[in-house]
Amino acid sequence: MNIAEVLVRPLVTEKSTSQLQSASEYAFEVAPESNKIQIKEAVEAFYGVKVDTVRTLVVRGKIKRSGKVSGKRKNWKKAYVRLAEGQSLNVYEV
Repeated sequence: MNIAEVLVRPLVTEKSTSQLQSASEYAFEVAPESNKIQIKEAVEAFYGVKVDTVRTLVVRGKIKRSGKVSGKRKNWKKAYVRLAEGQSLNVYEV
């Protein structure tokens, strides 16, 4: 799996912005089949920074209804990436 397949997009939300200010931690949507090592290598190669830790979680899709018809949104994977001391990146430019 190459870099372009691992990182789907950076997540810029209110929670991820507050974590960025307090702990230098960034949130990304990643491919569901990717692991922590692949995510770390992809962020280091794509952004040119040193990654300290990676935490992942699977966000379960919600069940939605439209009249009688019910369906389910897809599951997706989120990764919280903490950079090494003194490192930073600008997710708003990319």
